[in-house]
Amino acid sequence: MSSLSTLYIKKETLQTLLKGLEAKGENGIAINVSINDEANQYNQNVSAFVGQSKEDREAKKPKYYIGNGRTVWTDGTIKAIPYEDKGVQAEAESSKDDLPF
Repeated sequence: MSSLSTLYIKKETLQTLLKGLEAKGENGIAINVSINDEANQYNQNVSAFVGQSKEDREAKKPKYYIGNGRTVWTDGTIKAIPYEDKGVQAEAESSKDDLPF
């Protein structure tokens, strides 16, 4: 019921993320990680991108990918963990500027 994956994020991408957080006055960012069953042309099956709001997904805004990698070990089974709202609310996006996310 587990796996181990590697993910490579370029220094420039990290700087862009930090710049965006500072410009928006935020303390953190939601990162989504996708693990596919099959590898792409670069032998990678893991990708990470900045999380999107429901409105962004419905508007079909493109994802801002931050890194790729591969699963290096798995026992063959990964279970989904049910979402529990712990009282943390997503902050509304206060400004629409030229930042990638």
